[in-house]
Amino acid sequence: MKTLVIHAAIIGLLAPSAALAAYPERPIEMIVPAPAGGGTDTAARKLATILEDRLGTSIAILNVAGGGGSVGATQFMRAKSDGYTLFSTWNSPLTTVPQVQKVAYDINSFTPIASTSETAYTLCVKADFPAATGQAFLDELKANPDKYTYGNDGIGGTMQLAAERIFQAKGVKAVAIPFGGAGETLQNFLGGHIDIYGGSISPVIPYVQSGEAKCLIVTSAAPVAALPDAAGLAELGLGSEETLLWRAILGPKDMDPAQVETLTTAIRAAVNTPEYVEFLATRGETPNVITGDALARRLAEEYDGLARAAKALGLGN
Repeated sequence: MKTLVIHAAIIGLLAPSAALAAYPERPIEMIVPAPAGGGTDTAARKLATILEDRLGTSIAILNVAGGGGSVGATQFMRAKSDGYTLFSTWNSPLTTVPQVQKVAYDINSFTPIASTSETAYTLCVKADFPAATGQAFLDELKANPDKYTYGNDGIGGTMQLAAERIFQAKGVKAVAIPFGGAGETLQNFLGGHIDIYGGSISPVIPYVQSGEAKCLIVTSAAPVAALPDAAGLAELGLGSEETLLWRAILGPKDMDPAQVETLTTAIRAAVNTPEYVEFLATRGETPNVITGDALARRLAEEYDGLARAAKALGLGN
């Protein structure tokens, strides 16, 4: 009888560990702070389908758009720290939006799990623009302060701050014209309403291939294969001013480390599957898994860099 009691006690002690080891035991909800059908949403949904097989559970996508991603981030921040609500986002709601509007969270309000992919922004001009290299482009702008207009993703948006980090470092002044996103910026660029396209790479590639546009700078330190004529920032002596569009999956604050480890392993494997790598390539993105403390450092460093650019522009919440 005493032996049975001891066995029962041991089983009781082991039960929580066994339950934890079984994570996830039920479906996961993934909040995406963007409308359905956009770049962030499609990237999240594609990755979720691969993760479902690896985690052995379904993943439901919940789109919570608004406020440049801040509405979804705020809703997610209130989620239980039980590992069954995740946040699939791009970096802007975390590092850019808080520079220009008051939000109910900061970069320490979440548990960094893993980044998934990244891509540069780019600055492009029409074929007849009087510059053919990144350095010549900056020289032309510097020689003609405020002559040229560049489209971007909104006042204080990531593209504007990315461009201004470059311009401020080189003493360049250009007129920022805000639009609702890369698609709207591209339309106005092609229509001749602005001189410079500032936005993500994938929408402008067809026009580079047709010869209608030429992209002269990317906002990554290294060059981008899809835009062979565009200078990377390191080539221009501006490697420290790199700004990327990157995506990540985060957990609620104080999430169980064992659950984080399970998700990290699954995400790393999913991102590097040929299926997802090929999917990213069609969008001009590359896989890049950064986890844990390294991801937290990336968030902090980018936040600080964009804060300096916002302050120089007189922006702030």
